[in-house]
Amino acid sequence: MNKKQVYIETYGCQMNVADSELVLGILNKNGYGLAEDVHSADVVFLNTCSVRDNAEQRIYGRLGNLKTIKDKKPEMVVGILGCMAERLKTNLIEEKKLVDMVVGPDEYRRLPELLDVVYSGGKGIGVKLSRTETYDDIMPYREDGLQAWISVMRGCDKFCTYCVVPFTRGRERSRSLESVVKEVEHLSVKGFKEVSLLGQNVNSYNDKGSDFADLLAAVAAVDRSMRVRFTTSHPQDLSDKLLYTIAENDNLCNYIHLPVQSGSNRILELMNRTYTVEHYLDLIDKARRIIPGVSFSTDIITGFPTETLEDHLMTVDVMEKVRYDGAYMFKYSPREGTKAFRMEDDVDDKEKTKRLQQIIDLQQRISLELNNALIGSTERILVEGFSRKSDKFMAGRTDTNKVAIFPAHEDISEGDYVDVKIDRVTSATLFGEVVNIAEKYRASAV
Repeated sequence: MNKKQVYIETYGCQMNVADSELVLGILNKNGYGLAEDVHSADVVFLNTCSVRDNAEQRIYGRLGNLKTIKDKKPEMVVGILGCMAERLKTNLIEEKKLVDMVVGPDEYRRLPELLDVVYSGGKGIGVKLSRTETYDDIMPYREDGLQAWISVMRGCDKFCTYCVVPFTRGRERSRSLESVVKEVEHLSVKGFKEVSLLGQNVNSYNDKGSDFADLLAAVAAVDRSMRVRFTTSHPQDLSDKLLYTIAENDNLCNYIHLPVQSGSNRILELMNRTYTVEHYLDLIDKARRIIPGVSFSTDIITGFPTETLEDHLMTVDVMEKVRYDGAYMFKYSPREGTKAFRMEDDVDDKEKTKRLQQIIDLQQRISLELNNALIGSTERILVEGFSRKSDKFMAGRTDTNKVAIFPAHEDISEGDYVDVKIDRVTSATLFGEVVNIAEKYRASAV
């Protein structure tokens, strides 16, 4: 009997990428194969995100496309995984009758059982949140590759007033340090060259007294030729110990994603962010003292309820002071179930758009200025493959997470380290010539 084939489309953050690999690991172990596309699949899952409204609207649009395929192939199972499952289960299954299954992020172990329910004529619904589930014992299904995303903890206890994560992913719990290290060892043997440790707030990781700095040090020691990144950090919990750990391990990337969200203390308090701008800026200064050459990216929400022009200009001021290498910038959108949903969304959309464009323009200027300062320098790049636009060029990243493009060479392959002398830049990309190929480079030797 042929295996039933599963196809997963992943939306949203890197945690969803990691969850999709987890789901494939569970289903593969239970006799399901991996389909190459939607049309060859027996089961199609959309792994969803609820953080912003436009993410949910994309899913509804995609479900409309899938309905057309399912009309011609009624035996195909369509399911929703992830953050939208718990929030919109009634709407998706009972009211709009768009899907056969909705399964939340803590019920993936039950997928084989829930698929059996669907094949027996029922609806597969599993949306309970757990205080203990970490999927510690499950090895995600990954094709051979260069980079891997590893979820080291699940859920969040912060309850920022705009965020649905505690309601869609549950409360905070950490995987065991031993299980994470074992997964990294497995990836090292398979030839992976970069891992990113993921959590809603990695700084609050705790496994029997081992904190996130301990986990980072243990992971870094597995393979010194493997780069290690992490996201996301919460400013309240970023410790000196963590900063020193990054400084002391050459394969821990000199890059920290540290969401600020707003430059106004009044707005930060309304957001329940639990830190002040002054504390945040002190952290940035401390990190720069401890980790030479560290780079920062951030998240910013513009147009939060009651945000005034003065509040907005405070955010602009923080951006000018910190000079981020990059930023993820969004207009505020109310999320049902959050505390902010009950606040009046009183900033006009036109004004939100105007403020958003202002900070985007500012960030592009800062990014260009920072990149211009690298012209003439030599940067070590982990080669990720050919560039998107031409196979005459290759692409990779610095350890500070900047994309670099350089001419392809027959002696250079994906996974190699090369030294590239930068000769021109844009706000998003470095360009240069290879001056050294360091295929056997070990990061500890820097």
